[in-house]
Amino acid sequence: MVVRVRSSSITVFLGVVLLTIASFPLHMARGAGKTEVMPMVKSAPTAVVIEASGNEPDLRRQLRTKNGVTELGTPRVPFSQAPTGSYGFIAPQPLGMALVTQSPDLVLERNAPGSNAYEIHKLADGSGMVVGFIEKSLIAQVTPENRPHHIRIGLCSNRSDKTPYIAAIPLIKLMVDRMPVRLEPKNPDSPVMLDMDLQGTANRKSVPGTQ
Repeated sequence: MVVRVRSSSITVFLGVVLLTIASFPLHMARGAGKTEVMPMVKSAPTAVVIEASGNEPDLRRQLRTKNGVTELGTPRVPFSQAPTGSYGFIAPQPLGMALVTQSPDLVLERNAPGSNAYEIHKLADGSGMVVGFIEKSLIAQVTPENRPHHIRIGLCSNRSDKTPYIAAIPLIKLMVDRMPVRLEPKNPDSPVMLDMDLQGTANRKSVPGTQ
């Protein structure tokens, strides 16, 4: 007995087979040699330090260039609404309160509200970084991407002979239990210091600047 198969059926069958073969290598190529990280589980940014001497304005410019941020385009905006790749400023007391209470957002200003204001960077991926100045001995402790335990650090709002190195510290890794302290208590414009814990991993319950 001879079985007759219609040519149209054969054509359809071959088309399905060819499409399956063509799509298989493409699917495999997407997963080969690369591990995709979903946005919600991406790692926190590593602290950034400029290991160079210089005056404060020049060091700030170097750090902004390294982090790829530019000045805010609006006078005042919540961190969550600020464009990525931008920087602004916040006074020490509001920053300290937001970090101590783990408030859901920070309000940034394009112009520094005082000489001792802290600079905040919003990176291209939306991560927040607080900028300040640290001692030389802290550089090796804050820059590793992962550390087994948290460390206690002092982050000053301004450069001094004791804290000459500018650093950007990821907000998501900070645990703060006290307000900033003036280095000169009787001077309202005195540089301030934030005494805080830098965690080994990003384990804050809530992060200023995120929703």
